[in-house]
Amino acid sequence: MRIISGSAGRRKISVPRDVARPSTDRLREALFSILGERVVGARVLDLFAGSGALGMECLSRGASSADFVDQSRESIKVVRDNLKSLALKGGRVVESDVFRFLKGRNGPYDLVFADPPYFKNAGNTDFVHELLTHASLPSMLADGALLVVEDPPANDRPAEIVIDGEAAWTLLDQRKYGSCGILFYQRA
Repeated sequence: MRIISGSAGRRKISVPRDVARPSTDRLREALFSILGERVVGARVLDLFAGSGALGMECLSRGASSADFVDQSRESIKVVRDNLKSLALKGGRVVESDVFRFLKGRNGPYDLVFADPPYFKNAGNTDFVHELLTHASLPSMLADGALLVVEDPPANDRPAEIVIDGEAAWTLLDQRKYGSCGILFYQRA
């Protein structure tokens, strides 16, 4: 796996063994083509960070900062090692459960990436649903910020998410890349 573009472009990064499906180069190329200049100067949050590829891609392309959150010790070590080997500045690594982190006073963020474990079968935790209905997340975003979520295309998500009777998120766009879908949400 590698960083696609920017100051660390074409450089390889490590991926933790426990990451089942890292974001492919093709998906990241498409995603960052869509985001374009929005990344420059952005304050980024990379939830369920895994290898940290999405946040590092942002730092490489000129983001001002990126917070990487994951509860896996192996992922945290890999993210720290990747940041060091790429000499990327502005990265902060947080070992925490994502939902515990969201209860803290963090932000504001301009871009939030979430690549949680996929909801596949009844009984599995639907992390995307939990994330979209978490009351603290919308308040952590700057005006005009985007929440970018990786989710299988088969999981139909509503165009509007309501929390406590109020619209919280609006689905702006969704794309499909192989077995992966990307959802673009903005605060309602």
